[in-house]
Amino acid sequence: MMAKPLMAKATAVWLVDNTTISFKQIADFVGMHELEVQGIADGDVAAGVKGFDPIANNQLTQEEIDSAQGNPLHKLKLKFNPSAAGEEKRRGPRYTPLSKRQDRPNSILWLVKFHPELSDGQIAKLVGTTKPTIQSIRERTHWNIANMQPIDPVALGLCKQSELDAVVQKAAAKKAAEGGVMSDDERRRLVSTEQSLEMDAAPKIPTAIEGLETFSLSEDSDEEQKDDEPIIDADSFFNLPKGGGEEDEEDDLRN
Repeated sequence: MMAKPLMAKATAVWLVDNTTISFKQIADFVGMHELEVQGIADGDVAAGVKGFDPIANNQLTQEEIDSAQGNPLHKLKLKFNPSAAGEEKRRGPRYTPLSKRQDRPNSILWLVKFHPELSDGQIAKLVGTTKPTIQSIRERTHWNIANMQPIDPVALGLCKQSELDAVVQKAAAKKAAEGGVMSDDERRRLVSTEQSLEMDAAPKIPTAIEGLETFSLSEDSDEEQKDDEPIIDADSFFNLPKGGGEEDEEDDLRN
């Protein structure tokens, strides 16, 4: 992933106002969409945002800007700034909207129940919570534990399915590296959504014939029939007893 400049939108404003660099080049450099950069030029986007000079702030050199202006295919390269190294990695806790914060304990309960291999730190980063909260739910000492229900955090919109899968796969890789033996239930939980969707469906026996798999419906079963047993055909069940049947029917017709 290429590093992005600080104050990306303000930098884009400055580049639009002070250079002839194409919208595509600016968009690639600051991590915005090309149409958004065009919106800046049209005055529809970033209205009132003051331009941030990337040359004065040690993010671009004049030579780099000249090269981009002279070649529409040239990609702007961010000037290395030792003081900004690792800045993108330092992020605060995930922001959770107020409307969803009441559902967060339910999502933690779901993760603790169905993915016990995840660490408190992984859960905290995934749904934006604190380790003491997770610990209280693990130990069932949370003040509202009696009213909580495990709910998938993806269904609640607290994280993306891809993020959950990535954390689960990381936990699986760590457990495999440690040499731990996983049960079948744990192995099923550690399969990501993409992997499970790619798996072939297991053959399933219809419920109506479950338990009858050992019975044969072929003609081989006739060989096992004893010689002295009479062979019963379907017509024998419908043979009427001899005598009197037709006379009785005629008597009924007279009446």
